[in-house]
Amino acid sequence: MTSPNQNSSRLDFGLILILLMMFVVSCVAIYSAQTTGQYGSNFVLKQTIYYIIGIVIVFVVIRFDSDQLSAMSWYLYGFGLLMLIALILAPDSIAPRINGAKAWFRFGPLSIQPSEFVKAFLILTLSRVMVTHHQNNPVKTVQSDFMLLIKLGLVTLGPLLLVIKEDLGTSLVFIAILLAMIFVSGISWKILGPLFGSATAFIVGIFYLVLYNPMVLEKYLGVKQYQFGRIYSWLDPYSYESSTGFHLTRSLLAIGSGQTAGKGFGTREVYLPESHTDFIFSIIGEEFGFIGASIVVSLFFLLVYHLTKLSLNTKIPYYSYMCAGIIAMITFHVFQNIGMTIGLLPITGIPLPFISYGGSSLMGGMFAMGLVFSITYNERRYMFSSDN
Repeated sequence: MTSPNQNSSRLDFGLILILLMMFVVSCVAIYSAQTTGQYGSNFVLKQTIYYIIGIVIVFVVIRFDSDQLSAMSWYLYGFGLLMLIALILAPDSIAPRINGAKAWFRFGPLSIQPSEFVKAFLILTLSRVMVTHHQNNPVKTVQSDFMLLIKLGLVTLGPLLLVIKEDLGTSLVFIAILLAMIFVSGISWKILGPLFGSATAFIVGIFYLVLYNPMVLEKYLGVKQYQFGRIYSWLDPYSYESSTGFHLTRSLLAIGSGQTAGKGFGTREVYLPESHTDFIFSIIGEEFGFIGASIVVSLFFLLVYHLTKLSLNTKIPYYSYMCAGIIAMITFHVFQNIGMTIGLLPITGIPLPFISYGGSSLMGGMFAMGLVFSITYNERRYMFSSDN
């Protein structure tokens, strides 16, 4: 029988500490945002409740080992697709358009964004596809590698097609996850070389069409006009300062005015709407300056480093692939969110993980962290078993 001390030794206390520090940063930044904005809600209290729900999710997910997660992956994937389809078919009374996008279910005061959970479901399913493929094809060939590439692409295509018209940011996260999983899948560079070259050419082509012939994208891919505006305002924000460039110009002013040490907690001077969500990093930059922003970036570096160590140290391939997908998801979120607040990347509405206010994004992230916690928890289970 396992003692309490043995149970606690199976927990990843390093990851707990990192998440605890992010919780503190989140509450401090959100508190400042809600006291200087036009808000009437107590977002700090709500964020704390979401974190508590997230902890419950972690303690549920942590109980499942790699075999159980693999067995459930297709069911979770199917459930995720059903949620996305239901979102498209749902009336506006249940799934209203918010900021031009139909991405949330709303039941009274409760809002749920299914795509935040589908990200983790996709990672689990891609990991299973990779493990099963390698088991069935112990001898690698160009043909078997190409088949694996097709499988991974088809699995990602389902959720991607269901969100790309309404949520460009999430669709980019799906693509980032897919590319990372392909990179660690062991597929030959004879295939990956042309693949990444084609992907680069595709991105350049899309960018060209956005600038010079956006009607093609609107007609054939269903890209919305407001999404083009984000690109134009990114390239020349001050020409669109009164419209689509407003958030970016205000964010640049807020972060720049923070200088090295910031203006101090609660002493914001730059008005920035919705700063408690996607632009939370602007709050941190203005009030705590370069030093505070660097601390936040360092926390994410520690998180990614910790996940990378787990991925390399685990002896279970499913866990290793799963970690790679989660690393890609978090890294892309951080890079895109911070990049858009400082003008390096277009604004896509992607939150800063574990720090931006938002129930679905936080609970989806905590679900992913539950998967990570399950690695240490279950790999050490037999170490403390009385049978051994």
